[in-house]
Amino acid sequence: MKAVIAAEYGPPETYTVAEVPVPRPGPGQIQVRIAAASINPADVRLPSGVFHDVAPLEFPHVPGNDFAGTVSEVGAGVTAFQVGDEIFGQAVPRALRGMAGATRPSLSTGSLAEYAVFEADTPFLAHRPAGLGVEEAAALPTIGLAARALMATAEVRAGETALVVGATGGVGTALVPLLAAAKARVIATATAADGEILRALGADELIGYAESAYPRGVDVAFNLVLPSDELTGVAAAVRPGGRLLTITYPVPRQEWIGRADVALRFVLDMDGALGGMREVAELADPPVIGRRYTLDQGAQACVDFARRHTTGKLVVTIRPDGQGS
Repeated sequence: MKAVIAAEYGPPETYTVAEVPVPRPGPGQIQVRIAAASINPADVRLPSGVFHDVAPLEFPHVPGNDFAGTVSEVGAGVTAFQVGDEIFGQAVPRALRGMAGATRPSLSTGSLAEYAVFEADTPFLAHRPAGLGVEEAAALPTIGLAARALMATAEVRAGETALVVGATGGVGTALVPLLAAAKARVIATATAADGEILRALGADELIGYAESAYPRGVDVAFNLVLPSDELTGVAAAVRPGGRLLTITYPVPRQEWIGRADVALRFVLDMDGALGGMREVAELADPPVIGRRYTLDQGAQACVDFARRHTTGKLVVTIRPDGQGS
């Protein structure tokens, strides 16, 4: 089968599209014929070698966490899915087993490929609803999970002011509509070119990326892009008694933000305690897809994710028809 691969540790410019063996499912696993996949930070960070000490990779490594596709083979003991089911979801590389959920972890062989194998018993896989297209389903899992977890943790109330740093990315474009639906006043960082999209999603005010542009006295701030050891500027925008939520590594420490009067939360729900893929499918707004690629362009999609400004998600279509095997 064709797959995007990293042959060794290095930047995404070294990735290629190559022929690799088709993975086969074992007990409790399913094989999926992938219709579409989307790009996430782990797809470029893991093969860079930055986590080599804690999560060494086996090469060739196939990146890809988010996907939509058709179940093509079922391993022994699987009852939740059968051949022909249209499903979607999120799964991390098996090298991250130690960092995945404590129970029912969602692991795979990598979704930037014609076929991938997944653990069947996990809340992070679900049947794809009829009204959710293949590309939208592939774009939704990681950003939908993150946006839901952020909203559940922040407990945003009507009339509160929310600052979203990194609003134009995948998680940001999923979070802004949820904040607007909660009747918060949304202030979002963005480029001028992204203004129309973010206003359509529900942003009330757009600001630049410089810390000098941040407002003061917001009730809650969401950091979706800055390293979590560089949040003093974001913290300064939060009122005393307000909340600062971040989804980026390293796991933050209260002393790093220089504010004891701001509640700091690192949001990462690896067990699906705040909702799994079924709940993500209920998100009202479709995900924003910034660029589309074919599988033959999959390595370039990873380069663009790492090197270019992106709005929404980058989606790689593996099967243009999106139909079953």
